[in-house]
Amino acid sequence: MALTIGVPRETEPGETRVALVPDVADRLLATVDDLDIRVEEGAGQGAYHTDADYDAAGCSVVGRDATFDADIIAKVAPPSDDEVDRLGEGQVLVGFLSPLERPETARALADRGVTALAMELVPRISRAQKLDALSAMSSIGGYRAAIGAAERLPAFFPLLTTAAGTVRPARVLVLGAGVAGLQAIATAKRLGAKVFGYDIREPTREEVESLGASFVELEVDIEADQDESGYAEQVEKEKQERQPELLQPHLAEADVVISTALIPGQPAPLLINEEAVAAMDPGSVIVDLAAPNGGNCALTETGEEIVAHNVQILGPTNLPAEMPVHASELYAKTVAAMIEEGLEADAFAPDFDDEIFAESCLTRDGTVQNDRVRRLLGTAEEAKA
Repeated sequence: MALTIGVPRETEPGETRVALVPDVADRLLATVDDLDIRVEEGAGQGAYHTDADYDAAGCSVVGRDATFDADIIAKVAPPSDDEVDRLGEGQVLVGFLSPLERPETARALADRGVTALAMELVPRISRAQKLDALSAMSSIGGYRAAIGAAERLPAFFPLLTTAAGTVRPARVLVLGAGVAGLQAIATAKRLGAKVFGYDIREPTREEVESLGASFVELEVDIEADQDESGYAEQVEKEKQERQPELLQPHLAEADVVISTALIPGQPAPLLINEEAVAAMDPGSVIVDLAAPNGGNCALTETGEEIVAHNVQILGPTNLPAEMPVHASELYAKTVAAMIEEGLEADAFAPDFDDEIFAESCLTRDGTVQNDRVRRLLGTAEEAKA
């Protein structure tokens, strides 16, 4: 019996990506025997892939009902309520599922008997690098943040020497040296800016400096440990409260600030208070990549671009969707790798004792598998009671 993969058209507002692109679908069809990939009509439109492109790759272009009548559903954004209702027992859902932000979706998927694999829960181990969709999208976010900041800054990024005189380079401060932050540093540096990087994890100094940026040291040690995935663990409350104060002089000297600091499952740490914004030069730009989690800047409005104290503050929520061609291509490769990793004799039968599937499995056999999500659901139930 043929293995079927359904690729729905994304319905989340502003979502332009598609879970499988024609080239990746073509490769899957060539390597997996008796495979049928069903792509919903118009699914690739936002990423500039036509239905004819999918047809030429060997996919079946079908309606929405037929798309969801597949063994594996490959998505980008978390499923809507309508999409959850379309899923049933024995089906597999692969995608970004925002489990810590939307735990109720996990419960609904479990109740319907769906096996849900969350791409953001893929462990950060060397063997799983080809499945690391989160890093791929974070890299795009960092790049787009730097490009967007350069576009909005009413001044040059690079040093320029002209007949009329010399123009100094823009000073760019990047807060957080994870994947997004490092890409923002590299991109701003290539654009000619003078770049500074800050992170509470001392091991990131070498990475920041290797990209040609200067590492910002605060007067008081506020170093945090890394968890096993490389993320910063939550800082003690007193130290956290001092960060905005200690960062303020560095922020005041910056023309552009790109903030990327996140703690998984927690609100984004506050790094930029209103006093710091007021001290920045008029026309300066803040791009807050932590906006979906509350923002690193006190004045950030999620999904909005505002001006406060003559400073432009951007709170983007989905920068990868602004680069749908490469974002879809990279994401599709990670989804295909996830599917291939779970294949056994051309059937999708993942080993849930394997670290990759043990970590990424959100729901299975009618239950929520992830401990943190279970705790969140338990807390929600207590709050209702």
